[in-house]
Amino acid sequence: MPMINRIAEFQEEMAGWRQNIHAHPELGFEEIHTADVIAKQLQSFGLEVHRGLAKTGVVGVLKGSPGPGAIGLRADMDALPIQEQNDFDHRSTHDGKMHACGHDGHTAMLLGAAKYLAETKNFSGSVYFIFQPAEEGLGGARTMVDEGLFDKFPVDGVYGLHNWPGMEVGEFAVRVGPMMAACDAFKINVIGEGAHGAMPHLGIDPVTCAAEIVGALQTITSRIKDPLDAAVVSVTKIHGGDAFNVIPERVELAGTARSFKEELREEIEASITRISEGIASAHRCRAEITYMRQFPATVNDAAETALAAAAASQVAGKAKVHHDLPPSMGSEDFSYMLLARPGSYIWMGNAGAPGGCFLHNPNYDFNDEALGWGASYWATLVESLQPRTEAAAE
Repeated sequence: MPMINRIAEFQEEMAGWRQNIHAHPELGFEEIHTADVIAKQLQSFGLEVHRGLAKTGVVGVLKGSPGPGAIGLRADMDALPIQEQNDFDHRSTHDGKMHACGHDGHTAMLLGAAKYLAETKNFSGSVYFIFQPAEEGLGGARTMVDEGLFDKFPVDGVYGLHNWPGMEVGEFAVRVGPMMAACDAFKINVIGEGAHGAMPHLGIDPVTCAAEIVGALQTITSRIKDPLDAAVVSVTKIHGGDAFNVIPERVELAGTARSFKEELREEIEASITRISEGIASAHRCRAEITYMRQFPATVNDAAETALAAAAASQVAGKAKVHHDLPPSMGSEDFSYMLLARPGSYIWMGNAGAPGGCFLHNPNYDFNDEALGWGASYWATLVESLQPRTEAAAE
């Protein structure tokens, strides 16, 4: 079964929604225009619309024929603080903000599925269309869950989708277990005593101490963890001093840690603290460490992943649904929804867009040719998991 014909018929309409959202990007918890666009479309399809969860979140409710079953479909809708470098007509109209991760496309595809399912109602039970704010680093999914998302809209399972520029349009990838890594952030303030650069013996140099800490942190992944367990520890920020001839009083380090196993996540945190404090002490410095757990790993449940893969196979064909792609060290706050309810998170091919680049790039744009595939996947997932009963059809 290829792309659903009816969805293909309004693909240009979906592209219009997508390009409108792309031209008006909004950062996390600020998605007022985007939420208005979503709510207006859902209401025009005849859905019951709820607003206010996580400030700008939107949930559309659609009832099918009488019967059991309730499914949650989630799309994120926030943009990134990036200055867009594209020059097409639908480029960002907001300086310093752009849709560089495809959330405009995710939103349009879920709207397309809502339009189709509202027309056909070829399913039983309930579908909850979850439009989530603030995925980019702010944990909007956690906020929605904490504010009672699944108490107000109880679901049997929840499903997410993300575009993947490394795959061709019309292809999907999903796997059981970890799909995306846990994401943590850390800050290390190395404190010494300032001095003249020509007289280092009169101070305590935090620069040489910080440099040693940066190198030693790499032993966490090369010597402390099991080589068969994937992990990343990256120092991405170093700041110390403002003059060429002054030894500063402090140096600030910051970075990110990624892993898939909770026990490894704990070991990384403990190791960063132990190494930093130990080296600082050896240099007569002091280290202040702040470790921030941001998102847990995105882990797909086996039963729900089999259902997601089957739906994708109905749309694209089994040969175009990949099960062997390695998980990504990127992170995704959909993990909080998967901690609350069983579900699965799938990647959808999005190669071939103008710019030809990966996510979080100032030249990125979502490929509108992929819209129909994503909307068809969502609709097929609902119809296959919650089929309309014969009695209801009569």
